[in-house]
Amino acid sequence: MQAIIETGGKQYLVSPNDKVTVEKLPGNADETIAFDKVLLVADKDNVKIGKPYVLGAKVVGKILEQSKADKLVIFKYRAKSRYRRKTGHRQQQTIVKIESIS
Repeated sequence: MQAIIETGGKQYLVSPNDKVTVEKLPGNADETIAFDKVLLVADKDNVKIGKPYVLGAKVVGKILEQSKADKLVIFKYRAKSRYRRKTGHRQQQTIVKIESIS
């Protein structure tokens, strides 16, 4: 069984026992979270496509960890003018294990 969920402005293809890294979600480790914005549910021959979401569909997951992504380095440079700016950014993320699709 597979489903496409929407969270954090992005879409993810998930199936049970998958580990998915998504934008930061509220909650602590070992808490259960439900995704209601399900765009598609597929189970072998049965495929349900939402307009825009599948009614009554729900994906349940368990938060494994709240963490930060790798550092992204932003470096601005202008030749011959001694202009250099270096900054960085680490996006907060949540690692979720998908438990069930209904």
